Amino acid sequence: MSPRSIVPIILCGGSGSRLWPLSRESFPKQYLSLGSDNNQTLLQKTQLRIHDFKNITPPILICNENHRFIVAEQLREIKIKNFTILLEPHGRNTAPAITIAALKALEKENDPILLVLSSDHEVLYKDRFKNVLESGLSYAEKGFLAIFGILPTYPETGYGYIKSEKPFTKDKLEGIKIEKFLEKPDFKTAQNFIKDKRYTWNSGMFMFKAKTILDEINRFSPEIMSCCQKALSLSNHDLDFQRLEKNNFKKCPNISIDVAVMEKTNKGIVLPLDAGWSDVGSWQSVWEMSKKDKAGNSILGKVVISDAKDSYLRSENRLLVGLGIKDLVVVETNDAVLVADRKNSQKVKNIVKELNEQNIPEGQLHSKIYRPWGHYLSLVGEEKWQVKLIHVKPNEKLSLQMHHHRAEHWVVVSGTAKVYVDGEIKILSENQSIYIPLGSKHRLSNPGQIPLTLIEVQSGTYVGEDDIVRFEDKYGRINPF
Repeated sequence: MSPRSIVPIILCGGSGSRLWPLSRESFPKQYLSLGSDNNQTLLQKTQLRIHDFKNITPPILICNENHRFIVAEQLREIKIKNFTILLEPHGRNTAPAITIAALKALEKENDPILLVLSSDHEVLYKDRFKNVLESGLSYAEKGFLAIFGILPTYPETGYGYIKSEKPFTKDKLEGIKIEKFLEKPDFKTAQNFIKDKRYTWNSGMFMFKAKTILDEINRFSPEIMSCCQKALSLSNHDLDFQRLEKNNFKKCPNISIDVAVMEKTNKGIVLPLDAGWSDVGSWQSVWEMSKKDKAGNSILGKVVISDAKDSYLRSENRLLVGLGIKDLVVVETNDAVLVADRKNSQKVKNIVKELNEQNIPEGQLHSKIYRPWGHYLSLVGEEKWQVKLIHVKPNEKLSLQMHHHRAEHWVVVSGTAKVYVDGEIKILSENQSIYIPLGSKHRLSNPGQIPLTLIEVQSGTYVGEDDIVRFEDKYGRINPF
């Protein structure tokens, strides 16, 4: 019998509000590089961590509509081919996502092993991680639902816990039956968990056969199975993506795989994982996993410090100076600055909630917005005008479009622009400009081999991003499914 295929299932949901202002709903933490030497994002590191594991297949990824091009581009950057990206029309937690992915995996392979991973975790010791995967594979082959439990190193109150039927031995990779799942405890309870040796942190990483997990989902949550089957069968393919049918998927209960299956099944086992794992869920955890100087400072970007200790300082644009500081997190982006007590940095999510309640756009949106053709940066603007810096990748082009409420003026900064306006084509180089009248059908493309950079000045009665009528688009953004 040939070895069973292992299909990675990478979950790419989540808004990453706890790492604001670097991570936001428009560009959450899984797509960020948080300071690794090779500048890889958390998503890329997740895939590369298991890429050379035996019998591994191209991954299946689940993400939302807004992030689909980011996911595809980041996989291409690390030379991953033949991947599958499933687009969730609504966030429905991990149970529907895993169900959909398992059904999709069965279309590709004969009852493969599924390796379920979150896209936003960090693992420091890859060899240890692979050893645990090997053990998980043997349990999955036997029909168990294996979850990887992190051996706790301190009484963490921000994680859920798993209680096993007997204590773990740190040096023994033995799967132990699950007694129960527990929600985030208070500090005193977490201290007792640490002493008990039967408790691990819930990592949200799993290994099981596709048919085994689907049988258990159908047994305990038949509504999820039915909705997911219909959503997948009525899905629509769009370039590299597969759009799930929204009406049936919306009917799925919003529930985790832990609650839907793992708390009820008699097939669950927990495998201990001691591999320098972190969910990178706060600036405190980013600091803990970062390289530091002798004074305990982690510094990224244009930063100068003096008499600083145990702090995390990161500048994305401007000079950042830290003088006489201790236990601080300071993160600068082009539109926001965070200054926080490092030990209380997990409360950043409360600030983001407040920003959103006050309709302050910086709570959700970056001024730098990524598109499949490149990105743009909003520089300055008011109600009736706006200035953007636009970057178009080589051999890419924007949609053929028009605007009802604004005119545009483009000035080329570097590269070559090919511009279509109402049937006329012009080639522009550095320092050349063109005016796009209100209501004109137009298109911008980069025919060259280097990036195109231009300044766009918008003016009119309304300059919102939804004032775009697309007539033609290589990325399928005309008539969404």
